[in-house]
Order: sequence, then structure tokens, then C-alpha cells
Amino acid sequence: MFHYLKNILSEKCPRCHEGDMFTHKWYQLGSNNKMIDHCKVCGQRTQLEPGFYHGTGYVSYALTVGFSIITFVTWIATTGIGLKDSRIFYWLIGNVVLLIVMQPFFMRWSRMLWLSWFFHDDDQFHESKEISIKS
Repeated sequence: MFHYLKNILSEKCPRCHEGDMFTHKWYQLGSNNKMIDHCKVCGQRTQLEPGFYHGTGYVSYALTVGFSIITFVTWIATTGIGLKDSRIFYWLIGNVVLLIVMQPFFMRWSRMLWLSWFFHDDDQFHESKEISIKS
């Protein structure tokens, strides 16, 4: 599980775990979500068909809802306030700001998760790589 999360967060190829999947860095907001066509290490395609990444909207939604739940529980645990307290709006404003700041990451991570669910480790690729290293 840790290896899987490491590959998602490092944005590496789900097949070889070495090639970068995005053409630009996360802070280049105009093109931060552009992906390469093929992995430079193993040659794995990153798009099966046109519209392949439309499902990442659901994944991104789940990530943002999960993030909001975590910040809400953290807010209540640290402040000790209830739902009837008007200070809950401080959490709401803070959560919205954090969601806006984290959106480039959520978009990239949702693409990586979506891609990893369709392209898994290729045992033949890893075996052939080990043989070539030993030779």
C-alpha cells in the first residue's frame, strides 16, 4: 500500500514506476495537467481512448470530499466547538481556501489514481528488466 501511494504522489508511471507522467510541474498552472503520450521508460500509453480521463472528475470529487471531512474533523477536535457555533464559518472559509490551493494536486492525483486503476504493474516488464540488469 505504501509503495502504491508513493507512486501516486510522486506521479510516476503505474507500470514501471520510473517515468514521469506529466509534461509540466504542478506550479505551471496553465499546463500543469498535460500528460505525456507514452512513458519514456517502458512505452506504456497514458490514454486508452478519447475521453479516457472524464472519470477523473468523480475521483477528484471523492478526494475533495475526503479532504473536507478530514479538515472538518480536525477543526472540531482542535477547537472543541459544535455545529451550532457560528465559528464554523471560519472552517468553511479556511476549507474553501485550502481546496482552491490544493486543486492542482487533486487534479493530478485523480488522474494518477484513474490511470493506476487501468494500468497495473506488468510482471513481464519487471522480469525482463531484472534479466537485462543481471546480464
